[in-house]
Amino acid sequence: MHQSDSIVIIPTYNEIENIEKIIRAIYSLDKSFHILIIDDGSPDGTADVVKRLMAEEFADRLFIVERSGKQGLGTAYIAGFRWALERDYQYVFEMDADFSHDPADLPRLYAACAEEGYDVAIGSRYVSGVNVVNWPIGRVLMSYFASKYVRLVTGFKVQDTTAGFKCYRRRVLETIELDKIRFKGYAFQIEMKFTAYKIGFKIKEVPVVFVNRREGVSKMSGGIFGEAFFGVIRLRWDGWMRHYPKIEP
Repeated sequence: MHQSDSIVIIPTYNEIENIEKIIRAIYSLDKSFHILIIDDGSPDGTADVVKRLMAEEFADRLFIVERSGKQGLGTAYIAGFRWALERDYQYVFEMDADFSHDPADLPRLYAACAEEGYDVAIGSRYVSGVNVVNWPIGRVLMSYFASKYVRLVTGFKVQDTTAGFKCYRRRVLETIELDKIRFKGYAFQIEMKFTAYKIGFKIKEVPVVFVNRREGVSKMSGGIFGEAFFGVIRLRWDGWMRHYPKIEP
């Protein structure tokens, strides 16, 4: 049995151009990771590629949960978190399939939690300037000022509030009330970070370079940004009114 204390959760929808490459890139690292794919019924055969790799090479460290239809990024990660918590993983990662997140940065996020003692490590595009490659300038500005907007409204000090490349210690996901996480799209990433912050977990931003996908089609939409814009106001209200869980000693 191939052992690991870490699981990388990768949601997919029509990622057949990238999925085998990203899996092999993660398994080429010196640090051992397991991978969980959450596939939302990709019609292009993404899940079939994963199952072939499971059967032929990676049966003890590659796993898949197949869901019917596109149910949203947030619900995919929540399903992955619950799957990981049913097993003995101590570090749980979020990562995209399209190489916008560099697999080589996974050990750096791991080190921030496992060696430096942080509870959440964020692969941050903005903690050391603007580290984004091949994005249209309008997309860069929208993302950058979205994070500034979140900080202004909520008082949350993280620079890259919308980042989707993260490592959580197990106790973070055990403490956050996952059934109360309401957002499904872009705002999900903000809500998870903000909730961890309000509970009192230690968060570190690890500088990374974000590279726009080279293959496949982006899943971003105006509706996702709309959810984030109005969701931040709701999070601010929650910050005043909601009773958050306490960290177990």
